[in-house]
Amino acid sequence: MSRQAHIIASNLDQVFLIVTLDFPETKLEFIDRFLVTCEAYKVPVVLLLNKSDLYTKEYSGYKEFFHDIYSRSAGYTILETSGATKHNIEIIKDMCRGKLSLFSGISGVGKSSLINSLDPSLSLKTGEISQYHKQGKHTTTFYEIHPLSSGGFIIDTPGIKGFGLLEMEKEELSHYLPEMLRVLDDCRFSPCTHTHEPGCAVKKAVENGEITPERYQSYLSMLEEEEKYR
Repeated sequence: MSRQAHIIASNLDQVFLIVTLDFPETKLEFIDRFLVTCEAYKVPVVLLLNKSDLYTKEYSGYKEFFHDIYSRSAGYTILETSGATKHNIEIIKDMCRGKLSLFSGISGVGKSSLINSLDPSLSLKTGEISQYHKQGKHTTTFYEIHPLSSGGFIIDTPGIKGFGLLEMEKEELSHYLPEMLRVLDDCRFSPCTHTHEPGCAVKKAVENGEITPERYQSYLSMLEEEEKYR
């Protein structure tokens, strides 16, 4: 993270990560890296599953899958939203009142449209989706702070293509995945990398379905990435 991002993170009250199942798809790996960084900064995160008006019945299984991973297992708040239909916009307004909130997401998730729904007077520029790559075109090119007429301030960030990890010890990483943190004290060995050690409570929780395989695989990927750049 840049020095600017460090300063912003240290003053935030909350973060809204805007994600989409399609149009374009937000990869789970990106979401997990973003969440780990927010956990490391101790900044609360709300996941906004945007463009809910576009998800037909064929997406119902994927939506349940998403809720299983991030709400039922990891414990994050998820709101299904739509800038087009204003679905759950009033709830987000209430959550932002009197706070400094950051809105982020990859290009094309409808961030600017969603923010315009929160406060039409902002009139943020919105972009179209490239049909070839199903990627959004950047409409925000730098960090911008806006006062909301309903109260509070929001920081609008450029569309993010990738999200790296903060520098941390490999033993720390599992502390930033809430569903892992809940069982860490039950591991036979400390520190435990949750990869090969006998009596590992995290691996047992994966086997029991308390931790989803997808989040565990993300953890292993991040762990490998952390070791690679040492």
